[in-house]
Amino acid sequence: MKKLFLLDGMALIYRAHFALSKTPRFTSNGLNTSAMMGFTNTLLDVLKKEAPTHMAVVFDTEAPTERHTDFEGYKAHREAMPEDLAKALPYVIKIILGFNIPVITSDGYEADDIIGTLAKKAEQKGYTVYCMTPDKDFGQLVSDNIFIYKPARMGNEMEIQGVKEILAKWEIERVDQVIDILGLWGDAVDGIPGIPGIGEKTAKTLIKQYGSMENIFEHSHELKGKQRENVEQFKEQGLMSKKLATILLNVPVELDEEGLEVCAPSKELLEPLFAELEFRTLGRRVFGDDFSITELKPAGTQIDLFGNPVATARTTMTVDVEDIHEELTLAAKNINNTPHEYHLADTAEKRAELIKILAGQPTFCFDTETTGTDPNYCELVGLSFSVKPGEGWYVPVPADQVAAQSIVTEFKEILENENIGKIGQNIKFDILMLKWYNIEVKGTLFDTMLAHYIIDPDTRHNMDILSENYLGYKPVSITELIGAKGKNQGNMRDVEFEKIKEYAAEDADITLQLKNVFEPKLKEVEGEKLVNEIEHPLIYVLADMEYEGVKIDHDTLRDFSKTLETDIAQYEKTVYEKAGVKFNIASPKQLGEVLFEKLMLDPKAKKTKTGQYQTGEDVLLSLAAKSDIVRDILDFRQLQKLKSTYVDALPQMVNPKTGRVHTSYNQAVAATGRLSSVNPNLQNIPIRTERGREVRKAFIPRDSGHTIVSADYSQIELRIIAEISKDPNMMQAFINNHDIHTATAANVYGIGLDEVTSDQRRNAKAVNFGIIYGQSAFGLSQSLGIPRKEAAEIIEQYFIQFAGIKQYMSDTMNFARENGYVCTLMGRRRYLRDINSANATVRGFAERNAINAPIQGSAADMIKIAMINIHRELKAQKLDTRMTMQVHDELVFDVPHHEVEIVKPIIMHNMKTAIKTEVPIMVEIGTGLNWLEAH
Repeated sequence: MKKLFLLDGMALIYRAHFALSKTPRFTSNGLNTSAMMGFTNTLLDVLKKEAPTHMAVVFDTEAPTERHTDFEGYKAHREAMPEDLAKALPYVIKIILGFNIPVITSDGYEADDIIGTLAKKAEQKGYTVYCMTPDKDFGQLVSDNIFIYKPARMGNEMEIQGVKEILAKWEIERVDQVIDILGLWGDAVDGIPGIPGIGEKTAKTLIKQYGSMENIFEHSHELKGKQRENVEQFKEQGLMSKKLATILLNVPVELDEEGLEVCAPSKELLEPLFAELEFRTLGRRVFGDDFSITELKPAGTQIDLFGNPVATARTTMTVDVEDIHEELTLAAKNINNTPHEYHLADTAEKRAELIKILAGQPTFCFDTETTGTDPNYCELVGLSFSVKPGEGWYVPVPADQVAAQSIVTEFKEILENENIGKIGQNIKFDILMLKWYNIEVKGTLFDTMLAHYIIDPDTRHNMDILSENYLGYKPVSITELIGAKGKNQGNMRDVEFEKIKEYAAEDADITLQLKNVFEPKLKEVEGEKLVNEIEHPLIYVLADMEYEGVKIDHDTLRDFSKTLETDIAQYEKTVYEKAGVKFNIASPKQLGEVLFEKLMLDPKAKKTKTGQYQTGEDVLLSLAAKSDIVRDILDFRQLQKLKSTYVDALPQMVNPKTGRVHTSYNQAVAATGRLSSVNPNLQNIPIRTERGREVRKAFIPRDSGHTIVSADYSQIELRIIAEISKDPNMMQAFINNHDIHTATAANVYGIGLDEVTSDQRRNAKAVNFGIIYGQSAFGLSQSLGIPRKEAAEIIEQYFIQFAGIKQYMSDTMNFARENGYVCTLMGRRRYLRDINSANATVRGFAERNAINAPIQGSAADMIKIAMINIHRELKAQKLDTRMTMQVHDELVFDVPHHEVEIVKPIIMHNMKTAIKTEVPIMVEIGTGLNWLEAH
């Protein structure tokens, strides 16, 4: 079978770039590789899953086409290409050529036309052709042997559209009628005007009735009112729009069957390119586990996009793309070619000698080797230390826990010495691990992971990557010792001492070297105070919280699970009654058949590659307003998820050693500075629904002598925006302790506080929270269900009454444009690479982050400082109260009854005064027999 894939290059690159716009990928040199990575992943997926025999990637050129000549407005108002995407384009073309895939262009013709021409020529020669694009215009090309291949997106599977699917989607009888609909409807993005007053729905209706645009004009007298007037007045514009939307099939390009054959990629071209782009995982996926970005020798010469190196790849193109001239300067350093001195301290004498050396240091670096990745479950295998670059020690710890404890205790004095600083990579893990061996690590900390998080919050922070990027050194991989992840992976205890010594001591050595690199960099970004006063002290707090854990009420969860089971069964029964048939609601296939074939809820329902209807949450949400059965199905799914993710899962997470659940907090994930948690994810426990809140009932005190105390910041983000903006009206509302939403409504509507209606307060609340997320009049009108004009008037009045907030937004934006970042009250930076982008979409995203990051980040800093100060005071007073959880703006404590009235003022004072503000900070404190009751 001859299977040709024709890829719409620019459309797929744009798609790849924007798919990662919220979590972009950068190299250590600051190059945004989102488009390159996304495109390469898409390419590899197609090659693997679809096994095409032939392939080409097609691009436009800069040369004008007949469409531009015919109609001056064609594509005249398209947004500028994002700057990062412009830089990515030459790299993507290199990648394509490195895969030995032809890149095809033709001056005077668009990619659509080239694809259309090649598709029809290939069809005549017996090929099955797949036009790979997200572009709707390609519907006009499909036939029995030509298909549209829409790549997977937003969790939905890829989609193949043939004649049947196109006819159903466009509600037409012939695929060429797609062109008529596009001509009537127009395309604002491409500057195709269409006919005024005719949108997608009307266009489909007219074509269904009259068959073609020309026939509509012949029968225009049958139309009524404004529609007839527009059709007759804009006839020529409509015909021109149809011509602009028509994909040409006569491009002077040949179908080079031999040149289009898929063959193996060029290792010589792709390996150095993947190394430059720091594609570690992709490199291993293409070239195997031996691929390393640091083991590639420096190129020595610049790589010209269409110079000698590329000449070895097959190409049928000439394109004017700005060359990238970047040399590969990656070092080839690793443990085998780098001088080092790693010692095995496997006797009491050698350990004593090591301890003596460590005791004489102002700081030392240490690391733990363990049997697993959860410190609350695993055991120590060994300890490693380093005090100067190139030298390290490894102390093996036996499996016998009595002997292990004895060896670890030898190091207790130096590890608990407050006058000796400790250095580590993700040192919270090591601190927590040692707690299980009765070691309370003390002293100032330096965590290379967190230091890098402050220096460059948007990239990755694991040690291997940091070492490769900053030291040009590839550390020994864990898989070299115990094998790849999976059921057959070995255990560190099985590795011989000499081998594990090299690996473990190297970890401590490299971490120490990274510390020496990051210290001056922290000064450059003015991050010393942030890391020394917030992030590093917080490590001890989080380690104690994770060690402590929280008790779970099994009976409550068991009863709640049964209740949910009953509720789920009731929803199931209701759905069956409304559907008129029994089926497996959890089966996407059966659900799709019921919703779209039996109940006919959406005649344009999309299908996956396997022919199943798409029934993802986004699909069902779009139908929920039309059908109560869909709402029931969504509720059914929500309860099922609640039951499986929390109610049934929490008991399985109880640690058998403690009988408690121990979450793990992540300090270096969210760029705003907020903490996140896993196993379980406490931040995601639902609180907006009654059923969701019930989960909190299961979090209880350790025993009958304790109670739960919950302390929650009140409207903290609004108070922070008042503090940062110094807006007098908003500040005064908080100072007077008025309900902020009522006060806002009174200002916006020009009425007294006691005159504000519930609807007015609701509108004001939406504006208060929406403004800091860059909400537009359109967005506000959608969320409140009010006319856009009314929403615009509310926003206009808001900015008149709260002029300080408008000024803050303007000043912050200007600062970001000049400096490339914004700051929290404590100096935490959020870098905004796209703040000056010529592309409005990309720039808009950066602008929203510029406004929001100082607010969210300041709230994150505030609660972190409060946690540090509370923790410090509880220890200083030798209280038995324990902080057990942090969730968003809330802290939860397990408190002995007799300490409740002692700790409440401690909590209140330290939360209120964490950051000095003019705006009063309000904290609500509650107590209860469980978390729900306390909150």
